[in-house]
Amino acid sequence: MHSIRVISKLDIKGPNVVKGLCFDGYRVLGVPEKFAEMYYKDGADELFFQDVVASLYQRNNLLEIVKRTAENTFIPLTVAGGIRSIEDVREILRAGADKVAINTAAIENPNLLREASKIFGSQCIVSSIEAKRLDNGKYEAWVDYGRQPTGVDVLNWAKRVVDLGVGEIFLSSVDKDGTGEGFDLDLIYLVASSVPVPVIACSGAGKKDDFVQAVKTGLADAVSAASMFHYKYAEPVDTLNMSYNEKELRMGEQIDSGNIEFIRDGYGDSSEIFVNPASIGEVKELMRDEEIFVRV
Repeated sequence: MHSIRVISKLDIKGPNVVKGLCFDGYRVLGVPEKFAEMYYKDGADELFFQDVVASLYQRNNLLEIVKRTAENTFIPLTVAGGIRSIEDVREILRAGADKVAINTAAIENPNLLREASKIFGSQCIVSSIEAKRLDNGKYEAWVDYGRQPTGVDVLNWAKRVVDLGVGEIFLSSVDKDGTGEGFDLDLIYLVASSVPVPVIACSGAGKKDDFVQAVKTGLADAVSAASMFHYKYAEPVDTLNMSYNEKELRMGEQIDSGNIEFIRDGYGDSSEIFVNPASIGEVKELMRDEEIFVRV
């Protein structure tokens, strides 16, 4: 078996890491580059940065965050959100990203994927697909970070982006995002069993075994999560053997950062958070126990 990658996803709005439910209702967590450094030290194989409002405003605002992150983390970094042109791709890569993920602009102009793959290589062009399950059991591709339906069938689109030259697919579920109910295994299997490029499964992880099932049942080539990893660090940072204190992680220079009380007290109307938090190291340990090959 090839090595299964474990990827930390960081949703970013302005200067802050945020997290929501079903691509909505974002709560501020802290400083992106500090979270990225923490996950790098904990054994993440890659990082995925998503500007959650970029497509809405038709621009990506992560260049400076990417530059600062690249100075202290030495694993592949994928950047998504608001990438609408070849020049946008070039700027993100020059800032320090290894790959770019494109969704909204690709649906509007599929040739962007073909052109970008030819210029920069398939290995650094990712198709980000946000899937919404329909009443008939099929899946529709959504854009603008889970805000707008397109009428495009997910499986047909997945096959087409491969033909256009992308090197992998980052597959998210609008319905499962942040719920802790587990990955949408039907969705993952539908796509992963039908395309020849790696499929990264995201959205819905609520316990460590969910990652195992995404690989064994869904046939995912990589697994990604946000809430499970983020909420692990609601614990005091000095218990995590990190090189910076809780104030640096939660606050940084932004006075609106670090609003983590909801993690301890419950999200929305719930009396508890929706996941069983775990570190990346703990997830990898279980996967090794299940005879899934992961990097140390």
